[in-house]
Amino acid sequence: MTIRITEGLELIQEIVRRRWIPEIIAAIAGGNHSYSEILAGIDYLSKTELNRKLNFLLERGVIEKQIKPNKTEYKLLPFGEDLEHIFKHFEDIGKKYLNRPIT
Repeated sequence: MTIRITEGLELIQEIVRRRWIPEIIAAIAGGNHSYSEILAGIDYLSKTELNRKLNFLLERGVIEKQIKPNKTEYKLLPFGEDLEHIFKHFEDIGKKYLNRPIT
């Protein structure tokens, strides 16, 4: 079976098009592993919306939930690490090209 670039793009688009997902992945990658740390690190994100997005990411194998005594943490799985890497590239491209004069 051959996987075309469009299949990978569709997979990423399903995740990226949802509001708050890149910010949540970046927060976890940046060391905010608890629910309260993630929530505090993203302005205007409600508890309800964070719950929805965390469940979405768990279902798609982007993050895992680790339950420890007195503590629950979220960690990026390899798919989440790949997405975080892609988001950093998007940021770099934006910095490089958005303020460039149009010729």
